Parts: sequence; C-alpha cells; structure tokens
Amino acid sequence: AAGIPVKERVKVSQNWRHGRCRRETVLKWKCKQVAPFSAAFLMPWMELDGEYLYLSQAENIQAYRLCPDGTGLQRHPQAIFSGHQEDVCRFVLVNSHIVSGGGDGTIVLHKIHGSYSVKFSAHEQEVNCVDFQGGLIVSGSRDRTAKVWSLSAGRVGQCLHTVQTEDRVWSIAISPLLSSFVTGTACCGHTSPLRIWDLESGQLLTCLGTDFHHGAGVLDVFYETPSLLLSCGYDTYIRYWDIRTSTRKCIQEWEEPHDSALYCVRSDKNHMIASGSSYYGVVRLWDKRQTRCLQSFHLSSPTSSPVYCLRFSTTHLYAALASALHVLDFTA
Repeated sequence: AAGIPVKERVKVSQNWRHGRCRRETVLKWKCKQVAPFSAAFLMPWMELDGEYLYLSQAENIQAYRLCPDGTGLQRHPQAIFSGHQEDVCRFVLVNSHIVSGGGDGTIVLHKIHGSYSVKFSAHEQEVNCVDFQGGLIVSGSRDRTAKVWSLSAGRVGQCLHTVQTEDRVWSIAISPLLSSFVTGTACCGHTSPLRIWDLESGQLLTCLGTDFHHGAGVLDVFYETPSLLLSCGYDTYIRYWDIRTSTRKCIQEWEEPHDSALYCVRSDKNHMIASGSSYYGVVRLWDKRQTRCLQSFHLSSPTSSPVYCLRFSTTHLYAALASALHVLDFTA
C-alpha cells in the first residue's frame, strides 16, 4: 500500500469489501484432456513478487512482468525456468530463488538472476509440495514421505531427514521461526492430516485438531506468524490455528457454503482471507471478524475448473484455473 494516496486506499478497500472490480482473463493455455487428479492433469501454481508473476505451465515456470499501470501483465514471458521432465506440481519463490517439485520426483532450484540451477532426485513419486527457508528445503510426496534437504555449500541436495507420513503429502510449509514445518496429508492412512515436525531432528512435535473424517485431506497451508496458521482442503473448511492456545481445536473456522473442496487459501496477515474452490472457479473473500463469506466471484463457466492457486496484492487478485489466469482489479 506504500505510495498509494490515502483517498485511493480507502476507495480500493471499499472495492474489496463490496466486490467491485474489473475482471480480465489475462492468459489462456490448452488444458490437457484427461481425468482430474491424474498425474497428467495440468494444475498451475504461481507466486508474486513486486514486478513479476511466476506461473507454472506444464514442466516450465514462466515469469510475466506486471504492467506498471496496473492493467494486468505482459502476455509474453520475460524468462522461462525449466528442468523438470514432467509437470511442475508446486514451487516457491524465496530470496531470488525458485524451488520447484515435479511429477518426475525431482526438485529443481533456480537462481532467478543468473544461469545457476541445481536438480536432484528427491522422491520415488511426484513431489506434490515444497517450501524453502533458511538454506533448507522441505518436500512432500505421493510416496507418503516428507523430506528435509540441505542447500549449504558442499551439501546441496543432501537429504537430512525422511519423515514417514503414512499418507500422501499434499501441502507443506516451514514455520517463520525456521524451527519446525507442517505437513498437510490426505487423511486416508493416518487420522491426523495436519502435523508439525521438528526441522532439526525430523521428530513429530504435535498433531493439529482431532476427529477428522476419512479423506479430509489438507490441500494448502499458510503461516501468518510462527504461531498462527491457516489450512484448507477436502472437508470444505478454512481453519485458523493458534498453536500457542490449543493444538486440539482451531480458534476459528469458516465453511465453504456450497460444500466444495478448497484448493488454496491466503491471507493479508490482517483481517482478509481469500480461498479458491474446486468447482466453477469460485474465489471467496472472507473477513476474519465475520462468520459468513464477504464476497464471491465465479471465474469459470460453463465448464467447471478448480482454483488451483491464488495470490493477491493490495489492488489485484490473481487466480490460476485449469486453462486460464484471471485477474480481479480492485482499483476500478
């Protein structure tokens, strides 16, 4: 919000609250015609930094420059990061590095400004999720393990710990304190889909929540602070955890009103949460101070697509669906 005049900030804030925005489909790509959730189904992921939007499309990650006048992004990528033999499942952008996990079981590290890249074989099956902080990578896989990897000089790609999760790992995140990491699993082989592990020893520290239904897999996790964590997934709930007060019960929860699985969740680390649903490209905005959804946007019809990933800035929200990238501009 820095550099935006107060009057404009108030207007933009009101636009978010009332759902006033300009919608645009800024990129389209061919969707693979295969069954959902098969390894070949295209599930784009993205990250934002100040000037660029990074988007995975099949086995590549492409960097698109955001237009300075706020009118979306330039249609041709400024850079392409490759290295995987199969689709990129997830990637993170941290400190000018991109770390990605692929359907080929490998992890690839790229330095954004330069030709430096490292690739190593990480899992026996696809790497569903990765995170990268403080010289360590954590990864989670369909092979029912999570692993911790070193990136320190002379030990790049060395596996420090292998955690047996007894379940496919869908989501993973390192705590901002760099002392632990959380895994979100499928909740099929193990009754607790949210578990926190010690980063140094790989030992289980705690399970979050109780009485999850079979199949209530956690598809996305997001740390706001070292003790505040958001999760969402197949059981249609966004949950807000405060690890300081209770690991058994979340402090707040919001239910997706149309009983759809939730693929992704993000917050502004203040009052606003955005979530992406599994049907008809539905993006919902939530206010933590209210129980009901603040606004909803249907981005895909007549064909139905999940919102695989969403990111937002002060003024724009970007949503990646099966075959297109949509942007909501709240400066309108």
